[in-house]
Amino acid sequence: MAQYAVLIYAAMAGDAEAHDRHAEELIGSGSLRAAFALEPEVTSIRGGVVTDGPFTETKEVVAGFYVLEAPDLDTALRIAATNPAVQQGGGVEVRLVAGGFTRG
Repeated sequence: MAQYAVLIYAAMAGDAEAHDRHAEELIGSGSLRAAFALEPEVTSIRGGVVTDGPFTETKEVVAGFYVLEAPDLDTALRIAATNPAVQQGGGVEVRLVAGGFTRG
């Protein structure tokens, strides 16, 4: 089964309880493989220059990401569309994972 990274874009911290419920639903369905929340502070390195904050001006930040397993992109999109960020004024981006590894 394919794995998809779901990047969560949020304008500000959303309802944490809604995100916790969503994670529990994904765990219960067996599709969630990993999930990580990110702090809002960002340091970027572009062309050898280190700057505080995202490289481009944006109203949204990457608040976190998770990896899910799904048989195809359409299924992954249906699952990702249920993320609370979508209803809280943010959004998600879904990408097929091309490769990687985990340390155990």
